[in-house]
Order: sequence, then C-alpha cells, then structure tokens
Amino acid sequence: MKLEVTQENLSRALSTVSRVAHAKTSLPILNNILFRAEKNRLVLAATNLEVAITEHVGAKVVREGVITIPARLVGDYVANLPKGTITLTLDGTKLHMETENYKSSLNGVVSDEFPALPEITDATTLVIPANTIKRAIQQTILTVSHDETRPILTGVYFHTTDGTLYMAGTDGYRLSERRVLETTETIQAIVPAATLQDVVRVMPDDCDEVTMLINEQQVQFLLGDVTITSRLIDGKYPDYRQLIPVENETVFKADKDELNRIVKIASLFARESGGSITITTDTTKSIASIHSLASQLGENTSELSTIPTSDGAITLNSRYLIEALGVVDAKEIEFGFSGKLAPCVIRGTGDEMYIHIIMPLKS
Repeated sequence: MKLEVTQENLSRALSTVSRVAHAKTSLPILNNILFRAEKNRLVLAATNLEVAITEHVGAKVVREGVITIPARLVGDYVANLPKGTITLTLDGTKLHMETENYKSSLNGVVSDEFPALPEITDATTLVIPANTIKRAIQQTILTVSHDETRPILTGVYFHTTDGTLYMAGTDGYRLSERRVLETTETIQAIVPAATLQDVVRVMPDDCDEVTMLINEQQVQFLLGDVTITSRLIDGKYPDYRQLIPVENETVFKADKDELNRIVKIASLFARESGGSITITTDTTKSIASIHSLASQLGENTSELSTIPTSDGAITLNSRYLIEALGVVDAKEIEFGFSGKLAPCVIRGTGDEMYIHIIMPLKS
C-alpha cells in the first residue's frame, strides 16, 4: 500500500471513526482503525461490534493495500502534524508515514483479525433533510433513559403512523415526540441513543440530506462520505401515546425566553428539594407564578403575565423544564396540565411538529 493524503482530511476522518474504537475490550483488534487504499480513496473504519463508522477520504493511491493501526496513536500523531501532504507506505505490517521534516513507523496488525464491516440488506430506505433529522435527534434524545436495566428505553423509537414518520423517546419521567416527514414506508425500530449522538457529531456541515436504511436488525446512516451502521435495540416499545393528554384543563402561553429565565432563577432555590418548583396559575390576576423554596437559603417567587384558562398548580423538576424549553423552536410556548398529578404538556404555539411531556412531582 502506498498513497498520498492531506493532513487535514486524514486527521478529520480519524477523529470521526475513532469514536467507536474502544480501549476497554476483550478483543484488542477493536482498538485499531482499518486503513484500506483502493482506487482513488482511502477507506477508514472502526467498530465496537455494536456500531461501525466508515469514512472515505480522497487520496492519490499509488498501490492498494490494507492494514489496521492503533486508533489512539495514529489519531494523536496525525492531529499534531503540520498541514500538508502525508505519504503512507505499508511495508509488511509497518505503516510508514512521512511528511516534511517528520517520519514515523507505526506497527500494525493484519486486517484478517478485523471484524467484517456490516452490510445491510433487505432494508427500507428513507431520505431525510439533514437539518430535520439533526434537530429531531436533539429534541428526542434528551428524554431517553440511561438505565441499562431497561434497554428498550435507552433508544429513540422510529415509527410510522398514518403515513408519517415519528421519533419518540421516554425515560418514564418525561416524553418527547417529533414528527419527521410523510412516507409510505412502514417502520418500527429502536435506535440506540449513542448511535444517534454519533450521527449528530459527525454529520458534515455541507450535508444536505441523510439516507437512512433500516431492516429488522440494523440501521445505517449515510452522511456524505461517512457511514454509520448500528444494531437496533430488540424489543417492543411501550405505547407511549397513552401518556399524551387529549386536552388540558389549565393552559397558558408564555414567551419562551422569559419563562426560561424565570425557571432558571427558581431552580437556584430548588437545589435542596431535588429541583422542584411549583407553577400556579391565577385567572383573576392573569398571571402564572413560579415558586421555589430552600429552607437554608430562602425562597423565590416570580410572576409571568399571561391569560390562563383556569386556576391550577403543578410541581415539576426544574431541570426537566429548562431542558424542554431549550429544544422547543417556537418563540412562544403553550403550557398545559390538568391537576397536580396529570402530565404537563409543552409545545410551541402553532407548532404541530413537536410535543414534550413532563410528569409532575408529588408536592
């Protein structure tokens, strides 16, 4: 193998694929990145057996070949090289890397031990605008559970209903659902949250659309020159829509930024009480007040001018509410609930694409 590639392109690609090269593994080969020179490109790949990331890098290939190199060493080494052209030459299992004033030899391992890169067959294909799926991931991933004893809830549920693709996530305390696009395909798949985080992180800035391939066991995201393939989470996702109230007794609207500021201030006094704050509506005064109490520090009450539909009160986790407000795109939000123990519904005014549910705390 012999080729020339720019330091900038190689370093960026190494940073992308090395995300899934794990040092803590019983298979040492999984610490390595696969280098394969073919035609006019260098293919880099890494896998942890659950997720595989591949990137194609433009290169001047003189001689084709393949080898695997320790991810951490090659990534750190290339990142510290000056910009310019790097020549890679394979001699046996040693990869020689040479650029102006810098020469090195990295010990590799033959690719025979490297796991075969996953191929997805009999798959359903969806093409989604890049900005749409990126935002949908950001809006749903924050409500996914981190409890590994309930693996089904550690992923985002992709499903189609009435000709529309939805994404949903829940941890049992909160729930988010995002409407993605219209489609004639039928999909039901739970994609690991970690995989979707990688999709957002490595998505190129110039990526206009994402091609998504799904079959019964795997999902694959095509992001320009980057491909991410992941196993799906096996199991049946709960019927989360039963948690979404059809209507709410108490509803008020508020400027998102103003409400966010008030809640953040209230959260400062709620640290001793697990972040709990109480929101109370008063139709006579046309306000919604947010109250928090810290026995050692004091208490705080702030008021928001609004026109609630009825008087009511609900106690919520302030962090959950702050995070919800952070992913609503509209400038004005609609806040609804029906009594102290019913779910709280948050959505952007006039926005039918996204809904966020927070379960109340027992006050």
